[in-house]
Parts: sequence; structure tokens; C-alpha cells
Amino acid sequence: MAGWFRRLLQKPRQSSRCTGSSQNASTGCSASSSPSSSSSARSSSSSTSTAMPRAGRPAAVDISSSGSARWAKSYDVCICHSEVDLEFVEELVSYLESQPQSFRCFLQLRDAVAGSAIMTELCDAVQNSHCWVMLITPSFLQDPWCKYQMHQALAEAPMANGRTIPVLKDIDRKDYPRELRNLYYISTVLKENSFRQIRDTVLHYLEELCRSSASGTEQ
Repeated sequence: MAGWFRRLLQKPRQSSRCTGSSQNASTGCSASSSPSSSSSARSSSSSTSTAMPRAGRPAAVDISSSGSARWAKSYDVCICHSEVDLEFVEELVSYLESQPQSFRCFLQLRDAVAGSAIMTELCDAVQNSHCWVMLITPSFLQDPWCKYQMHQALAEAPMANGRTIPVLKDIDRKDYPRELRNLYYISTVLKENSFRQIRDTVLHYLEELCRSSASGTEQ
């Protein structure tokens, strides 16, 4: 009887402890469940991020395929330069033409038609080339034919879309032609590096041209 009475007196204390624990449920219980819930959230986030596809580079384009838009023009790049800078230009042309893509370069003294009007040849060279390298040197700035060809190129593609490639050699930044100041230029301080930059710029334009053309055909 006495044992039963003691157990009866102990019940309120137990319920009191339970009440106290229930009052702290919003803190104690949530704190204890937080690690497992955050762990599962991390697990879910991890699996989600793993499942999400990564944005990759555009698919490679074969600019040399028979149906490529590259062949719509006779030349990949026209080198606009002064005759004084011919040695440098010939080295650049040799570099580009020896690349795996075998870039087709227009070199005026080599490729112009004998007996044809200079103005006609300069215009045809611009119109029949995808890109134009402007070798900006002191001699270029003093040559009226160089300036004429530069203006023809800008008229052909007035927007900065990668077709006009200014290359600075032996001139100060302040002498950079105003007509080209909305375009980034390539410096020839490190010649080998400048050749690679020119190659990469021409290749990038041709790849984008072929990719755009292929997309339009598929549609």
C-alpha cells in the first residue's frame, strides 16, 4: 500500500519533467533534429548538383568540310599593309598558311592580278576575304592606299564582329587610328605571341561563321 502511494506521488513530478521538456521542444528538439535535416539537405543538394548538366563549350566545327561556309569567299584573311613592312607580313603569311587549317591569305604583291587597277584589286581583296588584318605601322599611317583599304574594310563590316583585326607595330597607342578605336588590337611586342593571337582570332571567326551557317541550314 505504501509503495503504491509513493508511486502515485511521483507521477506529477514525471509529468512536470515532461511538461518542461515539451516547453523546450521548440529549442531542444529542433536543435537535435537540425543536424540530420541539414545533412539530408546537403545530400539532396549534392545529388541535385551532380544531376544538373554542366554548360559545355560549343561543339567543335570542321571549317574545312566541303559544305563549310568558309568556301563562300576566296580568302580567309587579307593582310592590309605597307610595302615597307613586307618582310614581317611574309613571315606572318607563311605562319598562317602552314597551320593545320591551311589559312588562305591574300598578299597583294603575290596575289593581285597584274595589269588590274589598284583600287579594284584592293576592293576585291576586302570583299573576297572573311577577315582583314590591319598591320598598323608608321608606314601604314602615311600610305593613302592602306587607309583606303582600311576604310573599305570598315564599310564592309562596320560592327566589331571579329573580321577586322588591328595589329600594332612600332607605333604608340596615341597614334592608333581613330577609326579603329572601338576595336581591340594585337601588339607585336612579342612576335610569336602576336602570330598566335591572329591565328586564333581568324579561326574563331571562321568557326562561328560555320556554326551559324550550319544552324541556319538545319532550321
